[in-house]
Amino acid sequence: MDTGGFVDEKGENRLYVGNLDLRINEASLIKMFSPYGKIISEDFLWHTRGPKRGEPRGYAFIQYSLKEEAELAKEKMHGRLACGRPLVVRLASEKHLEDSSHDHSKRSLPEGNRTRFVNGSSSGQMSRDEKVTAIKNKLKALEEDEKRDPKKQKI
Repeated sequence: MDTGGFVDEKGENRLYVGNLDLRINEASLIKMFSPYGKIISEDFLWHTRGPKRGEPRGYAFIQYSLKEEAELAKEKMHGRLACGRPLVVRLASEKHLEDSSHDHSKRSLPEGNRTRFVNGSSSGQMSRDEKVTAIKNKLKALEEDEKRDPKKQKI
């Protein structure tokens, strides 16, 4: 049996999952990502000191047994709303590369959502108006995505 798929030195099987709502726990994260393949490890990060000690940090890492499973999960889950927030999912090896890239894919978050996460409140909670705006932005992005690629199946 080939175990090469389990050894992932380049991070090709490992996903960075960011912009997690504080209400999302390890079990719900695994439940969301398990349909896309066999998860062999998950690192859910917590604050270890300071006033937020014991609270989630808002991001995690998930490692699949195969690179193809990780890529499928990335494709299906990036931008998907979880507790009212769009998930940021990318290969762990791409985490810092994307910041310097000028290629904006069709699945990128709307501008309004990007600024929300940079300037958002430290509590992680959104007001009702912010939630409505985020949903409207997501719907607009989905409609634009559908106009660009009408063959794309609706989820």
